[in-house]
Amino acid sequence: MESTLRGVGVSHGVAIGEVRHMGTAVLEPPAKQIPVEEAEREQGRAHQAVEAVAADLVARGNLAGGEAQAVLEAQALMAQDPELMADVERRIAVGSTAERGVYDAFASYRALLAGAGEYLAGRVADLDDVRNRIVARLLGVPMPGVPDSDEPYVLIARDLAPADTALLDPALVLGFVTEEGGPTSHSAILARALGVPAVVALPGAGEISEGTVIAVDGSTGEIFVEPEAAKRAELEAAAAARKAALSASTGPGATSDGHKVPLLANVGGPADVPAAVEAGAEGVGLFRTEFLFLDDSERAPSEEKQVEAYRKVLEAFPEGRVVVRVLDAGADKPLDFLTPADEPNPALGVRGLRSLLDHPDVLRTQLTALSKASAGLPVYLEVMAPMVADRADAKAFADACREAGLNAKFGAMVEIPSAALRARSILQEVEFLSLGTNDLAQYTFAADRQVGAVSRLQDPWQPALLDLVALSAEGAKAEGKSCGVCGEAAADPLLACVLTGLGVTSLSMGAASIPYVRSALAKHTLAQCERAAAAARATDSAEEARKAAQAVLSGE
Repeated sequence: MESTLRGVGVSHGVAIGEVRHMGTAVLEPPAKQIPVEEAEREQGRAHQAVEAVAADLVARGNLAGGEAQAVLEAQALMAQDPELMADVERRIAVGSTAERGVYDAFASYRALLAGAGEYLAGRVADLDDVRNRIVARLLGVPMPGVPDSDEPYVLIARDLAPADTALLDPALVLGFVTEEGGPTSHSAILARALGVPAVVALPGAGEISEGTVIAVDGSTGEIFVEPEAAKRAELEAAAAARKAALSASTGPGATSDGHKVPLLANVGGPADVPAAVEAGAEGVGLFRTEFLFLDDSERAPSEEKQVEAYRKVLEAFPEGRVVVRVLDAGADKPLDFLTPADEPNPALGVRGLRSLLDHPDVLRTQLTALSKASAGLPVYLEVMAPMVADRADAKAFADACREAGLNAKFGAMVEIPSAALRARSILQEVEFLSLGTNDLAQYTFAADRQVGAVSRLQDPWQPALLDLVALSAEGAKAEGKSCGVCGEAAADPLLACVLTGLGVTSLSMGAASIPYVRSALAKHTLAQCERAAAAARATDSAEEARKAAQAVLSGE
């Protein structure tokens, strides 16, 4: 019998297929004691397993490339954490087997993370995955993960570890559904990069029986269990119509009456560039540079290594615009050489620009590398700072750019509500703003972007968030400067129209979303977008805002 469930749609498209569940978790190893004379051998086994798992994660990252590579390399560093390994060795020294020592040491660290504030608690799923991989290797059992299947299927899991999501085969995995996670979790971001329809934060998803046919609508977040023939035909027709519309929509982003809205790509490194070019991106609106720094948490990459990586991206967009975000370290992306290890709440501590201003040599090297990488190229380079709170932050960053001799526009990210409220003040020091809607929502609603339980507050349709976007865009317009959106909100075609109506001047997203957004904008005039934006802001909830905008744009 057909039934409908609703989670959070995080990746466009419709998938219809039989359910396959993620493999069960690794069993807890027995707590047996070993003789003292075997401790050294067990410690050696533990080290070998850790190094093998770290190497496997790095290899998976190299295969996946882009943002997935950065996430997996961060997991590899987690596996090799020296304090964790020291704890493993201590436990083995007093009689634990290698696998039990790993299991208990990770459990202890897990408890610390879970109690260290919501931001770090969001890393627990990644830690569990690393533990499971190490324990599985020590026990000599297969690693639980994506099921083996010769036929395409819809994958259901409690949550998906980055190592699993990064290497999903879109030819077999039609779509996926998770019980946990949020719209800006690692799995959601990687799903969009893969172009696989996905729904997250769906309680009870694990109770759907293996082999059940379901339809997943990654745009609406709806799951149709055992859909009847009419519903399947309706969904398939809608998907076919959407695909045809995407194919027909080409060229620069613009509304139907010719108002230009450049559509840019979010990239994590050179590996993401081909997909961006193929999707018709008019440039890069967010070049995340963290991937370079995750190779070695103890020291920054050399200037030469940075120049090489930056130039590969800049060369791909001749005459195009490339917006580079300088290193955003801290919170869930700690680096030993840069971020404090003892912060009680890293998400509200020394993160982003704050870290760089505390380590001016790291910032200076990155800005100098960007200057050298862009030399002689016909690219429009723009460089922006993350986590700008006020005019003083903006001035400090602009001064650092000038001191490095950087021939580029300097900008500030709006991720903190204070930056939106004081946009005109910040624009006295920099030349553009870029809204990071993921973090802006997190800090506006005190809702961790990795925690599924508060995912409704991470919804970019929240009217309060739209108000902050409008404030930023209005401030930029008053100063004669630009204000783009580079957060995940830009990837929603309907919301892209609303953002345009709010006065946003460019939209940046994962490459897979560009055709959807281009097609949606081309159907509506700027005036319609403005009316939809006003209607959305006049509501009191995200769901009401979405419905109000949809009603305006559909002519209801």
